[in-house]
Amino acid sequence: MKTYIKHNPWQIIEDTFRPEHNEFSESIFAIGNGRMGQRANFEEDFSGKSLQGSYLAGIYYPDKTRVGWWKNGYPEYFAKVINSVDWIGLHILVNGQVLDLAKAKVTAFERRLDMQQGMLYRSFVVEMPDGAQIKVEASRMYHLFASETASLQYRIAALSDDITLTVTSRLNAEVTNRDSNYDEKFWESVGQGRDEDGIFVAARTKKTGFEVYAMLETSIKTATATYGVQDTIISSGCMAEVYSVNLAKSQTCSIEKRVAIVTSQNHAVAQLKEVAYAHLRAFRGLDFDQLKEKQAAAWQTVWAESDIEISGDVAAQQAIRYNIFQLNQTYTGEDERLNIGPKGFTGEKYGGVTYWDTEAYCIPFYLATQSPKIARNLLIYRHQQLDKAIENAAKLGFDKGAALYPMVTINGEECHNEWEITFEEIHRNGAIAFAIYNYVRYTGDEDYIWSHGLEVLVAISRFWAQRVNWSAERGQYVMLGVTGPNEYENNVNNNWYTNRIASWCLEYTLECLKKLAQPKSDNLSALKVKLAIGAEEQQKWQHIIDNMYYPFDAQRNVYLQQDGFLDKELIPVAQLDSSQRPINQHWSWDRILRSCYIKQADVLQGFYFLEDQFDRDTLSRHYEFYEPLTVHESSLSPCVHAILAAKLNKAEKAYEFYLRTSRLDLDDYNNDTEDGLHITSMAGTWMTIVEGFAGMRIKAGKLYLNPMLPKEWDGYKFRVLFRGSTLLIAVHADGYTIENISDTAAHIQTATETFILSGLSKKQVPQVR
Repeated sequence: MKTYIKHNPWQIIEDTFRPEHNEFSESIFAIGNGRMGQRANFEEDFSGKSLQGSYLAGIYYPDKTRVGWWKNGYPEYFAKVINSVDWIGLHILVNGQVLDLAKAKVTAFERRLDMQQGMLYRSFVVEMPDGAQIKVEASRMYHLFASETASLQYRIAALSDDITLTVTSRLNAEVTNRDSNYDEKFWESVGQGRDEDGIFVAARTKKTGFEVYAMLETSIKTATATYGVQDTIISSGCMAEVYSVNLAKSQTCSIEKRVAIVTSQNHAVAQLKEVAYAHLRAFRGLDFDQLKEKQAAAWQTVWAESDIEISGDVAAQQAIRYNIFQLNQTYTGEDERLNIGPKGFTGEKYGGVTYWDTEAYCIPFYLATQSPKIARNLLIYRHQQLDKAIENAAKLGFDKGAALYPMVTINGEECHNEWEITFEEIHRNGAIAFAIYNYVRYTGDEDYIWSHGLEVLVAISRFWAQRVNWSAERGQYVMLGVTGPNEYENNVNNNWYTNRIASWCLEYTLECLKKLAQPKSDNLSALKVKLAIGAEEQQKWQHIIDNMYYPFDAQRNVYLQQDGFLDKELIPVAQLDSSQRPINQHWSWDRILRSCYIKQADVLQGFYFLEDQFDRDTLSRHYEFYEPLTVHESSLSPCVHAILAAKLNKAEKAYEFYLRTSRLDLDDYNNDTEDGLHITSMAGTWMTIVEGFAGMRIKAGKLYLNPMLPKEWDGYKFRVLFRGSTLLIAVHADGYTIENISDTAAHIQTATETFILSGLSKKQVPQVR
């Protein structure tokens, strides 16, 4: 763990230069705006540890799969989120010496992320080799109010003597990815130059043919003068402008860079220059402080919709805001072609931009904090890729319209290349189906089922019906050779969660088909024809539901994670030597697979999704059996356990898991944050408070609440949108209030009563759990 981030309710602060942890800090302080983003790389040259990363949403490269043994069905490529145009670069000479914090003497340093206003700040004081001392103050923002633009200000003050500065402002498309499988460059230059509007570079991705055009304006001034370009350096894919400044002691030089980065994903290639120029022209009358004001106003709107306030616990408050901040700057929902990458704009690892994480963890956050259209767009994203999911299944031998959605994808094609994940972790289909159910349950928007959802459900159900097989020995259906959510088990038979979610998918699809068969659905005749599903197929599905096998231990009265689980040596995690944790960084894969240890919620994932099907005692038995064997080495693990612990009134355990999920990256629990943040698991932090501590559920079309208050907190409050109403829930020691701050009445249920809360009214509930 790393605990040097200072606790502050609205700021993320690093107050000492730690070059050995710079890549970790680059991840932590990353910023973006939903369309593009960047790790917190330094503007000036830095020869120390650094992972350079600027990313554009939806722009990818199909890096050829690299495996030792090619197996039939493997995807041909792994879609990479690729490093793109570096616009922040400043090569600075101070009296002819390169400004590089790895080589200069750093006497003061601070890096600060202002989450309230969406700004990244950095300041430092250095002594150069010749003894000259300077102070630098840098500010950077990715404009939330204009998502194809960004800007920075870089101020240099001479502290000790008069100095001479040579500043080279770069715009560079000659960038590489550290994780390229064959050390291949993913970009080819298609042009660069300068005109009266500034400098520009244009580049095209190899194979996928995305074109990117970046236009940069640089200005340099002091209190008494504005400096012009002295020289221009041109090379393939890179442009640079050179400035010279004589700076007197105590004088400050201010450098500003404004960039527009536009792509052929959003504009015609012929229009890219015109669009970029228009973006920059729109800012011509605004100084940097005015741009900051626009940024603050845009973020104020976001926080008004999604903030959670915690009283009495600064670490917890900082953590939830950090998670919400990163979610909102990764995905804004304005483009249904985009999704929520597991690293967002913070790193290269994992590749792809879509995992089952979106449906399992992110949908609830966007449902409750944004317009229903945002969550709907995430579902439509999958519907748009249904044909590819059917194609993916066909590659594995499935037919008749069966669909297997990819484990990892950008364009709908599978691009993950590990056998046990690509071919075995098929439970992902269940999360996609559950997200449709969850959306309809929350919004009441049944029209989505008929316009998009049922096609997906039927295709997924057809996959499950073909993936199971009848066991003559058991007289039941079984599912062989799978990997459940616990990826520390591979190629197992009858993973309980996979069997159960498959059966549930069939149940829900049949339920929807019954509604489709009702007379009032005559206007959906075209859909009925398109689905082409007859009585015999539906009867087969029902037979699978009625005869699915679930491994069970009668002695413990618990479902088993998979066949043979009790053959393992069941040693609780608490008995492991701490020096062996995390086990994925200390043990061989063979040892992990033979162990009983669970990476993340597996059986308990099913109890979270399908909680209405299990009573409290059943949940408690399974929690007490599986949680002590869980190492929580997936970022997705702590939130589910926190929610279930809260349901069982295990307040201390729920709070422990809350801190782990909320500060997973801030404190680097799993020693892997330097690769990038765990964006999708951040939605789980929100779930931990709202679904865990506040007990929020949707029951029979009503918003249900049953809050508890962690003893570490004085209170907390949050805002949710529910079926047209906006509700502010405030929890304190002697009860909680529900305030309807909209005009639309809301149907509410608590542990003791059901009522309608009219618009612009408030109700006090006199107790918490």
